[in-house]
Amino acid sequence: MRLPFALELLALPKAVGEVRHMFEGDDVRLCVSELLTNVIRHVGEGTPVTVRVTSSHTGRLRVGVSDPDPRAWPILQEAAAGAESGRGLALVDAVALQWGVEPGPSGKTVWCELGAPAAVER
Repeated sequence: MRLPFALELLALPKAVGEVRHMFEGDDVRLCVSELLTNVIRHVGEGTPVTVRVTSSHTGRLRVGVSDPDPRAWPILQEAAAGAESGRGLALVDAVALQWGVEPGPSGKTVWCELGAPAAVER
């Protein structure tokens, strides 16, 4: 796989692992997995999404997941002790240089930027 990378798919649990294994580098895999999982949990299973991974002129790697719901914006929260979920965005926040949400004409894109790209081909 070469950058820029874009893949349109349905946000299904089985897709998370399939897309994750397209990349090398723990941080890239984690971010793709968590952003896609957030769509499944907060927008809905089967939602059409686009996963994009690009590199910038500054050497950063940008991961973005676009979905059609302009209202369901992620909020960074602290998971309750003993909770089995709720740490995904905190993990993205911990490994990314920055992250955010961009509204678009037909939804939004949740994105994060990582340091110099690890090997992306698999």
